[in-house]
Amino acid sequence: MFIHKIDEDLSLKLIELRDGERVFELTNNSRGYLREWLPWLDTTIQLEDTIEFIKICLKGFAENKSLNTVILFRGKIVGVAGYNSINWSNKTAYIGYWLGKEFQGNGIMTKVANALTNYAIRELNLNKVEIRAAVGNKKSRSIPERLNFVNEGCIRQAEWLYDHYVDHIVYGILAEEWNQK
Repeated sequence: MFIHKIDEDLSLKLIELRDGERVFELTNNSRGYLREWLPWLDTTIQLEDTIEFIKICLKGFAENKSLNTVILFRGKIVGVAGYNSINWSNKTAYIGYWLGKEFQGNGIMTKVANALTNYAIRELNLNKVEIRAAVGNKKSRSIPERLNFVNEGCIRQAEWLYDHYVDHIVYGILAEEWNQK
């Protein structure tokens, strides 16, 4: 079981099947809000869809290819974050995250992304961490910017978002840069 305590109020826990109901409830309660930037809302319409997602996450973890966690804020699941994938050959982790609407604005995700970056570099001995966000997603983009990630450029039409493409900004930080903080 993976549990990573960030501070007194905040920790990350490996996502488990028993988290399905709460993650689905959180998804449903924030559906309109999350749909603006996340492409999977229309295919996550029942609890079983979330359970399937969790099974994929657990398989990725067992194969050492990813690490997806639930974000616990004061003991309650408030979002999901982790390494969508880990490229061991290139020693790079790719962070993804989302937070329930009602928990926005508390600095939670900046602390989570900081902790995931720190863990990737200092515990997993990876060389680079990347975060990608749609050009217009200012809230998501502000997280790597606050953590001094480097804007490495734009990938045009990187993601299909329901009825249109969005460009992504790629942010990255190297171990040598992170360790100078």
